[in-house]
Amino acid sequence: MSRPTSIARRLFDRLEPVHAVTYFAPEARSALEGLGYRGFWMGYFAARSAPLGPVAPEVVAALFYNFAPSRVAKVLPAAWAIATPDTVLQVRADSAVAALHRYGFTDTDAIAAAGELLGKAARHAPAEGRPLFAANLALPWPDEPLARLWHATTLLREQRGDGHIAALNVFGISGRQSNVLHAAADRVPQEMIMRSRDYDEEQWQRHVTELADRGLLDGAGALTPAGAALKAELEETTDRLALSAFDVLDDAELGTLFGALTPLTRLVVAAGDVPASTPMGLDRSDLDNDRP
Repeated sequence: MSRPTSIARRLFDRLEPVHAVTYFAPEARSALEGLGYRGFWMGYFAARSAPLGPVAPEVVAALFYNFAPSRVAKVLPAAWAIATPDTVLQVRADSAVAALHRYGFTDTDAIAAAGELLGKAARHAPAEGRPLFAANLALPWPDEPLARLWHATTLLREQRGDGHIAALNVFGISGRQSNVLHAAADRVPQEMIMRSRDYDEEQWQRHVTELADRGLLDGAGALTPAGAALKAELEETTDRLALSAFDVLDDAELGTLFGALTPLTRLVVAAGDVPASTPMGLDRSDLDNDRP
């Protein structure tokens, strides 16, 4: 099926905020703290890696790709002495649904339509070489419609993320370099990504130098023409890999999905829990358009 790859990016900008309430909504934060987790990152790494089971921190660092391994090792496996992965999975789903209810997710027809179509896409999405997606896909499907919607957004954002990591590897960009390249492309603020991904000035400059040695950045850390071309090709590849998940939907179904999901995403954005600037570099300028 031939569709513009921009559709994949526009769908990501809609489904990622719905998923991301599990990191930023107060319901999620307080629920994880209620388990005994202290600090944002213990809850983040425990909740996001819980579908994998209690694997070694080296596995989580490899799959999450762009985090400092030392950050992961500070909280894993210690988190599993506090609560089991099964407990964390239940808490992350319940708290996400509670937040979505608070935002005003009351349009049952839109919830059901978006959840059904996203679920159809997730079930047919390629899982080969996508371990984090596969781990989430192996979880039981929720019965409640809003929980099904949230679960489907989670599946598809992890499916896209696994594909993005595969693309980064093809282009020879390490996880730590990818943060620097993303900031240089003005997709995320440098200060925010340095803080959230644990860089000091020396570490950041080391990766700037590595990318400059390849001709991708100049001495000031700005993209060169070669760097801009590589970044564009990287994003295009990520979108192309993600778009295949939606091949199972015909054009009418795709239109229904945009029409149902876009207003729901607007509710999440309007609530203000998900920051405007996140490491994902989301674009909110397109959310007034509910057509593919």
